[in-house]
Amino acid sequence: MDIQEILAKCDHTLLTQTATWRDIQALCDDGMKYRTASVCIPASFVKQAKAYVGDKLPICTVIGFPNGYDTTAAKCFMASDAVENGADEIDMVINIGWAKEGKWEDITGEIAAVKAACKGKLLKVIIETCLLTDEEKIHLCKCVSDSGADYIKTSTGFSTAGATFHDVELFAKHVAPHVKIKAAGGISSLEDGETFLRLGASRLGTSRIVKLAKAMERPEGK
Repeated sequence: MDIQEILAKCDHTLLTQTATWRDIQALCDDGMKYRTASVCIPASFVKQAKAYVGDKLPICTVIGFPNGYDTTAAKCFMASDAVENGADEIDMVINIGWAKEGKWEDITGEIAAVKAACKGKLLKVIIETCLLTDEEKIHLCKCVSDSGADYIKTSTGFSTAGATFHDVELFAKHVAPHVKIKAAGGISSLEDGETFLRLGASRLGTSRIVKLAKAMERPEGK
């Protein structure tokens, strides 16, 4: 798999609290240059970024991020607001406390409500695998499958760990055929990116693959 194939699966991401418009603009420039799947940015920059890139690059944003414990109504408003501002894709965080309580119907219902608020745009569901048991992850595969969401996603990148090969393999065994997989958090090499894709991921949430592509363009010693 060559680097462009991997880049085409990357949501080129910048979600740090200190991100400025100049940072987001540079991210968008890189996303367009390297033809990434999208750029994933804070919701406050979505409208500005969409005006900047037009139809050249999908804009992804996050809601209920990174902790997931906002109310369902708040998450639905955030999703609807993001779509109205031009977001093409929404990545939401589940209520992890509900998962710990086994409130699977409530989780499924919340995801379905957010999906409806997305008005046909892609919805990726972050379950924060590092905080869960394998049994809880399997239950959540069913929740996401039954909800109508488009993707299940491993991690926010803001908790104790990111994506693992084990979690992507587990997802691939337990999600419905219509649900795709996004691995995110800590993906730092082309080899890791390729492995995640081979194991069943369709998207990678990372900024490092673009950085590696830039490094490969530099003359040796620069």
